[in-house]
Amino acid sequence: MACSAILSSYVAGIAPRVGLGRPALVPRKHALRVRCAGDQVSTKFSDVLAFSGPAPERINGRLAMVGFVSAVAVEVAKGDGIFAQLSNGGVPWFLFTAALLSVASLVPLFRGESVQSRSGAVMSADAELWNGRFAMLGLVALAFTEYVKGGPLV
Repeated sequence: MACSAILSSYVAGIAPRVGLGRPALVPRKHALRVRCAGDQVSTKFSDVLAFSGPAPERINGRLAMVGFVSAVAVEVAKGDGIFAQLSNGGVPWFLFTAALLSVASLVPLFRGESVQSRSGAVMSADAELWNGRFAMLGLVALAFTEYVKGGPLV
């Protein structure tokens, strides 16, 4: 269940009040209120694709996971590096995969499903984020290594 805490004051309890003299602690008039929003998530385009929204990092992570596995698989099978794969007709495949995975990732979010609603014990939303982050690093490391080495890694 996705719960959100709403602070009705900047600091719950007491906050310092700074004046011309020395700071004094004054109790706040508003307390901390916690409201549970259930599984309600915003379906607004600007909220879903916001910088800290549910879509951008997940889409980039999913693309990085597919890209890293496919780049390594083609390197092992054909011996082509990432730059050779892109120059030999890989750009249309990249664009098709990016569009397909982006739409497939956005449809459930625009229907109002939360990211955690499909999480399981093993395949959780946090595990997907970390796998995507490591795939992004792996893809950059693979490209950098090939650039420094001057050819494919394998």
